[in-house]
Amino acid sequence: MAMGTVRSASDDEDGLDATPMSEINVTPMVDVMLVLLIIFMVAAPLMTTGVPVQLPKTTAAKVAQSQKPLEVSIDKDGNPFIAKDGFTPETILPRLKQLKAENPEQVVLVRGDRDVPYGKIMEVMGLVGQAGFTKVSLIAQSAGGAPAAGTGR
Repeated sequence: MAMGTVRSASDDEDGLDATPMSEINVTPMVDVMLVLLIIFMVAAPLMTTGVPVQLPKTTAAKVAQSQKPLEVSIDKDGNPFIAKDGFTPETILPRLKQLKAENPEQVVLVRGDRDVPYGKIMEVMGLVGQAGFTKVSLIAQSAGGAPAAGTGR
């Protein structure tokens, strides 16, 4: 903070006014912040690395990998499919319940043709929810052409 005097028309007889002038000098604060930023940028990668250790070898079986998600598709005519097996809206629910009983943690990806009405896709998603699946996502195609998973519920 800089303190000084300011001259004005209403100065005393000696020409000095007693009101202090105050300004905030932010340059030192910015310098300190930049130094702290550099310190944290250098220190952050060092904190994420673990201690290097030589792991022992074992003959135990590998942990099971997460399995492939179940794909439910709706073709351009509005017919639902599980993998490549075709179903009607009435017969797909029992099959979905059977799959849910086999694997309660199964992830379901719903793919719908671009020309299918949104309501039809939501009906099939409702059937997936009725079967008891909680990890359901919509699949869309990214602008580059590769399939991209949407947000799940």
